[in-house]
Amino acid sequence: MENISLSYLNRAELWLCISTLLYFLMNGAQIFETFILVPKWTLSPPDNFRLLLDGPGTSLKNFWIILHSLHEVTFILAIIFCWKIDPVRNWLLILFVLHMAVRVWTLAFFAPNIIDFQKVAEEPSLGKDLVSRTALWQTLNYVRVAIFIAISIGLVPLCIKLFSLRP
Repeated sequence: MENISLSYLNRAELWLCISTLLYFLMNGAQIFETFILVPKWTLSPPDNFRLLLDGPGTSLKNFWIILHSLHEVTFILAIIFCWKIDPVRNWLLILFVLHMAVRVWTLAFFAPNIIDFQKVAEEPSLGKDLVSRTALWQTLNYVRVAIFIAISIGLVPLCIKLFSLRP
């Protein structure tokens, strides 16, 4: 590890802590959605799919786009500002790859299914195998949220490590 200035360390701490706090904020929103909202719209497909619609429903599309985008920018900034701190950088890179793998899974599976469920809310005749599809979505969502929580918990020791480097 190179000679790290206090200014560099301050920026590294700031961005890693911001990224970690945003991750925990995201976890809170995911837990709320998983245990409060998801059971409501999966309870009786397609009758409750209207809850997913923009306007009359509780569509959280814009919320998630903004929060994930903001978090991923801060995560990248944390990596940039922790770059000279080898053990922190290496773990951040591993956690970021895991995070992005789950984000790709989200964009490849969860988002398209929600879009389909929204279409079914507007035109119920489009729905096929809705009970099994919503059950699978809900089950896999528990796994996804657990992985996101595990990744965010993995950031905490890195924050502690950074603070232990202070002179």
